[in-house]
Amino acid sequence: MILETNRLVLRPWKETDAESLYEYAKDPLIGPIAGWPVHTSVENSLQIIREVLSLNETYAVTIKKNDNAIGSIGLMIGNKSNLDIGNDQAEIGYWIGVPYWGQGLIPEAVCELMRHAFDELGLTTLWCGYFDGNEKSKRVQEKCGFKFHHTEKDKKWPLINVINTLHVTCVTLREWKAF
Repeated sequence: MILETNRLVLRPWKETDAESLYEYAKDPLIGPIAGWPVHTSVENSLQIIREVLSLNETYAVTIKKNDNAIGSIGLMIGNKSNLDIGNDQAEIGYWIGVPYWGQGLIPEAVCELMRHAFDELGLTTLWCGYFDGNEKSKRVQEKCGFKFHHTEKDKKWPLINVINTLHVTCVTLREWKAF
């Protein structure tokens, strides 16, 4: 599946994206605040593409003009989520490389993925979360119509071996249509 916005193409990850993925995912400002470890090499990024980013409903965020992967976005449906949600619901996860922060690209990608989730996949509720202190992610969620639902304190995050406070937001199909 390929999804498009005015400036972006959301497409499946390819093994040839490993160098581009590493370029952005090696930055310590990206992974840990999103709950995953900093990438250590192009080979590590290739392994992540093969084992994690190749999952269904996971997309490389690319700029239309050059098709370079600059971030990632995906839906974790039902029991694939980090949250306890139903099979007609999904959690959205996303990140974008630091050089692209502040350009409105991730809100654009999130809004398109929301359209796909509600209109094409027939989901009823979308969930999202951000760690305490990740104001950029909080702002993306607010821009896209997500509303605060609850906070989970002392949440273990085994990928990076930390305990964090997770703030959880959601939006229902009805709320999205009214937004």
